[in-house]
Amino acid sequence: MPLNDKQKISILIHFLGWALFGIVIFVLSPLSAGVERPIEYWIKQALSFSMLIGIFYINYFYLIPRVLFKNKIPLFLLINLFAGILYVVLLIFYDDYTHLPELMHRAFRPEVTYVPRPRNYYWDISQLLIFFMSVGISTSIASVQKWQSDEKLRLEQSQQQINSELNYLKAQINPHFFFNTLNNIYSLTNIDVEKAKTALLKLSRMMRYVLYETEKTHTLLTKELDFIRDFIELMRLRLSSKVHLEINIPEKIEEAPIAPMLLLPFIENCFKHGVSSQLESSIFISLEFNSKELILTTKNKIHRHHDNSPESKASGIGLQNTKRRLDLLYDKKHELQIGENSLENTYQVTLKINL
Repeated sequence: MPLNDKQKISILIHFLGWALFGIVIFVLSPLSAGVERPIEYWIKQALSFSMLIGIFYINYFYLIPRVLFKNKIPLFLLINLFAGILYVVLLIFYDDYTHLPELMHRAFRPEVTYVPRPRNYYWDISQLLIFFMSVGISTSIASVQKWQSDEKLRLEQSQQQINSELNYLKAQINPHFFFNTLNNIYSLTNIDVEKAKTALLKLSRMMRYVLYETEKTHTLLTKELDFIRDFIELMRLRLSSKVHLEINIPEKIEEAPIAPMLLLPFIENCFKHGVSSQLESSIFISLEFNSKELILTTKNKIHRHHDNSPESKASGIGLQNTKRRLDLLYDKKHELQIGENSLENTYQVTLKINL
């Protein structure tokens, strides 16, 4: 299976990193002393360097994913501690087998007779620290890559959830709103044909928006507001003279990207729960956009319909989904206030979004 560009770059980075580390620690540092060292010393350097590379990738590919990431932290530490001790013991055994201390003495002090001395464990400790540095680097790299992978997966799942919730909102508005609006337009054809044509044009424009604009992650604010205006105008067809509408949506507005159908559930909620066929009703909808901040305010009279219809339940679920979409799309860029005023018997929503 051929490697992709990302894999090739990763291999190249690993190769260059080890080459730089090996040259600095195991080649340049010894050569800086200006003394010709025996071949046994360079064999030891190569052996030590090979073992460090080995433990790096054993940790990277096996111990970290199968032990550390399985929450077996004590076992992971014990394995690496044992491996570090074994690493130092092998180097000590090599020194004793090749008589490297004597050979190094002759290289540095050829005029002085070699006298065996107790081993200086300072160098062994430094080797152990280099070993643990290799383990620490492999653990850090693997941990960062796992975090990036988990974050990517989380973002993909969040995006899938956003898409599924948006599809739910599209399904929610299609069967109820469009069916009722078509009935109203049909009745209107017997009264005012021109008005019915205008309503039909608005409905087709809304359907086009639902079909095409909601396939995108963002749409233009002007298109979203055109959709809302059409929705309000078509809702007027169902209202009686007992309903007072106050709509403040600017005709011209600064352009900005916005998630499609984000504002509709709050406006739709006003008409579903703020209109009574017998009592006086009022609906207030205002929208402002200044310095990239969009402010939507809705207010309606509270009428207790005790409605258990699927449409009424869908409205509640729609608001919950919209809150979820706001949290996912505009996490720290929005402020939503929803509450009832018992004195005025009104329900009010104030939404602020930084676009």
